[in-house]
Amino acid sequence: MMDADELALSALLGSRFPVIVLETPEEARALDLLERVANLGDAALYSWSATSGVRRINGRDATAGTSPLGEALRHILTTPAAGLYALLDPYPLLEDPVCQRFVREIAMGHARCARTLVLVGARIGLPPEILRMSASFSLALPTAADIRRIFKEEIELWIAQHDGRKPGGDPEAAETLVQHLVGMYQDDARRLLRQALRTDGRVTWDDVAAALKQKHHALESGGALQLQTDIEKFSSVGGQARLKHWLDRRREAFVGDAASLGLDVPRGILLLGVQGGGKSLAAKAIAGSWGLPLLRLDFGALYDKFHGETERNLRTALETAGAMAPCVLWMDEIEKGLASGGDGDGGVSKRVLATLLTWMSERRGRVFMVATANDISALPPELLRKGRFDEIFFVDLPGEDVRRQIFSIHLAKRKRDPARFDLAALAAAAQGFSGAEVEQAIVASLYEAHALKQELSTELVLAEIGGTKPLSVVRAEEVEALRDWASERTVFAD
Repeated sequence: MMDADELALSALLGSRFPVIVLETPEEARALDLLERVANLGDAALYSWSATSGVRRINGRDATAGTSPLGEALRHILTTPAAGLYALLDPYPLLEDPVCQRFVREIAMGHARCARTLVLVGARIGLPPEILRMSASFSLALPTAADIRRIFKEEIELWIAQHDGRKPGGDPEAAETLVQHLVGMYQDDARRLLRQALRTDGRVTWDDVAAALKQKHHALESGGALQLQTDIEKFSSVGGQARLKHWLDRRREAFVGDAASLGLDVPRGILLLGVQGGGKSLAAKAIAGSWGLPLLRLDFGALYDKFHGETERNLRTALETAGAMAPCVLWMDEIEKGLASGGDGDGGVSKRVLATLLTWMSERRGRVFMVATANDISALPPELLRKGRFDEIFFVDLPGEDVRRQIFSIHLAKRKRDPARFDLAALAAAAQGFSGAEVEQAIVASLYEAHALKQELSTELVLAEIGGTKPLSVVRAEEVEALRDWASERTVFAD
């Protein structure tokens, strides 16, 4: 019985595309898949690399003189041998006009002699002439079941190497490690599992932390999707009581088994509000309080000058988030990534929006999306349609009681006893301040206290507050307009 990758690749080959792009760093796994599919279809499989030239995968000698890509393509074109030709790391050699012409002629002769070029590499960019005659294929990222199977294989190997002795450790840490390895390439996951076992024969929370660090590194190298390590708890968030209550009611359904509870899996929220109001902090606190990885999508890193690359970057990021489920996906200042560029950006913004909306409608995995926005007028109306998000919350400027909480949180964070300060006076003086502005008042007054060689006091903080013009004053009209819009269309977070 064929697995999912074999079925998908066989179907793609059956569609008779002359060029298939298989982007992956797992070259050995890709070649193994190609060999299985070729055997199922009784087709010949050849490979090419700059070091070995063209050779038959079954072990025959390489064809002499075919190490240069141009000569390899000439050989493929002039030799009437049907089959699959896996070209390993052909980019950027394909930028050569002669190589491009050879590829086009091989493609045009595909009906007479079924030679399929499979371009294999970690990153392959194609010129437009070849792109239009190609199809893309991706190896499926491992699921939790796949990771558990790999884990079982590594445990059996460890036992065999240690005279039947079984590894120890914390079962909960082992399952958490499995969950965190979901979404990584199989080779990388296997290496981390092997490292966890062979370090001391135990799987511990230190192994989980090491895996997260490695995953963070792997995700950062991709650019657009980053694993955030500076997550928070809701104890660090002042106010937002209604939002906290809403999330608390949905935690079990998302983290646990929603189907067994007869509940739908929560899909996500949009946090709209004044800059500095605590939207980003809330996104971090959701992940921290639910005990989930937090992924941040950087729209700036998505955009690419080549046609179609930006949408593909977004699809790759969303697929990775799906494979890492359960997780929280944070899209910070989403309006900057989706604001319509009209004709000035060649329609890229519209295509990115369409890709995101399709994913939001069709996704089935447990990816809780948290989008934050400051400017509602810049958001496409399609994104705000009922059903895109479970709820739209408005994070307003904190009231007096919440400001008192925020002062207490940030003083304690900086190892100052809140009981030594007149929190009521500070909260009253900071009317109109956002949470970020309250924090900055404390930071600035600490610098002043250090310069004066004094202990931080209520008076110093009050002096800093008195010398600050908050955003609610500087941009009063915009803040008021945002409040008016939100009053009839959103749920207030507090």
